[in-house]
Formats: sequence, C-alpha cells, structure tokens
Amino acid sequence: MTDTTFEAIAMTVYFVAMIMIGLWAYVRTSDLDDYMLAGRDLNPFVAALSAGASDMSGWLLMGLPGALYASGMVESWIAVGLTVGALANWLVVAPRLRSYTEVAGNSITIPSFLDNRLHDSRHLMRWAAGVIILVFFTFYVSSGMVAGGKFFESSFGMDYRLGTTLVAAITVMYTLVGGFLAVSWTDLVQGLMMVAALVAVPVVGTVHVGGLGEVFRAVGEVDPDYWVLVGPTVSLVGVISALAWGLGYFGQPHIIVRFMAIRSPREAVQGGVIGISWMLFAVLGAVGTAVVGVAVYQRDTAQLKDPETVFISLGTLLFHPLVAGFMLAAILAAIMSTISSQLLVTSSALIEDLYRTVRRKELSTGHLIIASRTAVLVVALVAAVMAWSPSETILALVAFAWAGFGASFGPTVLLCLYWRRLTVPGALAGMVAGAVLVAVWGNTDGGPGGIFDLYELLPAFIGHLAVAVGVSLLGRPDPAVSQEFDRAVAGLRA
Repeated sequence: MTDTTFEAIAMTVYFVAMIMIGLWAYVRTSDLDDYMLAGRDLNPFVAALSAGASDMSGWLLMGLPGALYASGMVESWIAVGLTVGALANWLVVAPRLRSYTEVAGNSITIPSFLDNRLHDSRHLMRWAAGVIILVFFTFYVSSGMVAGGKFFESSFGMDYRLGTTLVAAITVMYTLVGGFLAVSWTDLVQGLMMVAALVAVPVVGTVHVGGLGEVFRAVGEVDPDYWVLVGPTVSLVGVISALAWGLGYFGQPHIIVRFMAIRSPREAVQGGVIGISWMLFAVLGAVGTAVVGVAVYQRDTAQLKDPETVFISLGTLLFHPLVAGFMLAAILAAIMSTISSQLLVTSSALIEDLYRTVRRKELSTGHLIIASRTAVLVVALVAAVMAWSPSETILALVAFAWAGFGASFGPTVLLCLYWRRLTVPGALAGMVAGAVLVAVWGNTDGGPGGIFDLYELLPAFIGHLAVAVGVSLLGRPDPAVSQEFDRAVAGLRA
C-alpha cells in the first residue's frame, strides 16, 4: 500500500470514531440542559481535557510551531502568557463560576449567567453578549476551517476548499447530533491525540537529527538569535503583547462553559491540575516541534514552503505512514475540537439567549433542540463561506477573535464573580467599550513609540475594566444581587 493509503486509513478510523461518539451522545441527550451543558455531570478529567482541546485548536499544532519556526523563541512569550492565563482561569474563575451559575437561575450559558447574575429585567446583557458571541465566533470558527483546508492541501494535495468542506461536514455532524456531551467526549479523545503527537514529534525528531547537541548546533547555524527572548532584536511592546494573550482566558465562552458543566466546585480544582499538566506537555511539544523543524529544514523554502505546516512535514518524514496518519489526525482533532465547541456556544447564544427571549413563551424541549441544531448548521455555513478564500494566517484570525472575547467578556466575568457592586449599565458599557477598542486598536498601526502595535487585547481589557467599575459606582445594584452573591460564596466554601 502507498503512504497515502495508510494515511487515509488512519483518517477514516478517526472520522468514524468521532461520528460514533456523536451517536452515543445522541441517545443520552433528552433535554436542552443535556444538549447545551451535559446535565452538569462532567467528571474533572473529561472537563479538563475538553477545555484544553477546545482552547488550543489548530493554532497549537500549526500556528504556534509555524510562528516559532519562522521568528524564533521570541514567539514563545505567547505560550508563557497562555500557560499562566490558563492556570489563573482554573484557579480564579472555575470554582466560583460553577457555584454561581447554579445560584443565578441555574444558568447554562455565559449570556444567561450575566443576565441572571445582574438581574437584568430588560435582558440587555443577553442581547449584547449574544451579538458579541455571534460576531467573534464566526471569525473563530472560520479560522478553524482555514486550518482544516490548509491541512488537507499540504498533507494530501487535496483542493483547499474540498478539505475545508470535509472538516466542516464531519464536525457539524457530531456536534449537531450529540450536543455538549458529544463535544466533550470527542474533545477528550482529541486532547489525548494532540498531546501524544506533540510529545512524539520533537522526541523522535531529536533522535533523527543526532541528539540535542546537534539540534542546538543546527539551529544556531541557521539563526544565531533564535534563542533570544529579550534584547535588541526583541521589542518591549512585542513581549508585553505576547504575554497579554493570557488575559483572554477569562472571557472565552467555549472554555469557561466547561467550568459550568463540571460536577462540583471542588472538582473544578482537580480539573485545573489535570488541565494545566496537559497544557504544559502540549505547549512544550509545540516549541520542541518548531526547534526540530529549524534543525531539519534549515528554514529552506524549497524544503518547507509554509512554516505553519512544519508539524505536518515532520510527522510525514519521521514516522511510518500509518502512524503518521494518526499524527496528522491529531491536527484535525485540534481543529475540530475547537470548531465543535464554538459552534455549540454560538448555537446556545442564538437559541437560549436570543430566540427564547424574543419568543417570550414556553417552548417544548423538542422544539428547542431542533432549533439549536439548526443554529449549528447555519453558523457553520456562514463561517465556511468566510473561510472559502482565506487572506490571513491562522494566527492572525485567532488573535483577533481571542482579543474580541477576552476584552468583551473577561473583565465583566471577573467582576461578576468577585465584586457585588457591578451593575447592568456598568457591565454593558464595559462590554461595548472592550469590543470597540479591540476593533479600533486592532486596525491601527504605529503611534508614539509604536503604542498601536501593542496587542489590542491589553488596552481593551483595561478599558473595559475601567468603564465597568466607573459606571457601576455611579449606580446602585439590586439588593437581591448581594444576597445571591453571599449564597454563591457560601456554596463555594461548603
């Protein structure tokens, strides 16, 4: 059999496994709470790997190694910022959010939590949060489909658009059928595949080159400044921008919704230990992949034309075609795990937070689940159209969406969990300020000292926080809010 045949067998096995998990979850989904949040019954291991897999996407196996391959270790500041941010997210947000979402009307989405937490009688928070999710997740889902198209194009010589269509179709299939339970368990399998592949490639690649000494020597010959983290070639704005990525975790709906689905606040802490351990192995593996890639390909465009395919190329070079096929499937796992999570969150925003608010009447469980599945399909189609002719790198698309969510939701989520004085006008003004600042700052370059080259997440996050606190101090929260705040804290302590 040819190499391509072995790889196709691995892909087929992977695709069938994902569809089977979707069908398994389908028979265990009976109402909207099951479809959107798996009945709040995820164990910490599944929740942790699901959060990690849905977080990292194709960026972990393509975007990050590609950036490190092309630009050197200066790009690793992003990985440092993300690791610290993920740890803080599990410690600071996870236990309180799990406790508070039950107290605040048993909320099953981030918009509904903000609405219930602030006692927003006009549902402005739901509408604002729902619209922000729709806008930024469309970009995010599109970036995943771009990654899928690039994957099939570079791995199998398949037409980019055909690859995009295939990834979208399989992901939509199991997400639409099995809901949150299917997404979580496919994420578990995909997360294990990702970390195994990311550890294997640099280890085997190092042996292939001749050991660590040879790797360091080869990289030094290609780029003497490759290992520089700070110095004349690295700007302060660049380092701060990279570290600022960690702030984005507090506002990512597809990640923090896992905290709401875990069985208890106590198990959220256990999930944090598991999740950070997984992330450390994954990020170090991505860094190692880039380093080995530089040693093997010498940044020669004749050997490796697109830096974002360095993981794919090394996997094909170093392993038997069948093993390489499963390693290639790990890239699809990263891409599809994120797309599925984002599709489900977007669906929940459309149906639970917007559609039910407009209808203003009791809707049957069957009607709501059908509507949710329809929403998954519609959002996927819009994102696929956007991905049809990509004009930006995966990292650029992800950076914009990550900043959008981090600055639009992050400060308000933190204030909801830790500050009882937050009001609806304050939260709403902060969210709008954060979203607008991301859009404006992200499309402006230069400025005094290159200030507008700073990653838009940081100024937008600070702006959101300042506006939310300032406006809230001018008003007075509902007394019932303070009582619920005390109950949530008491539940956490218990």
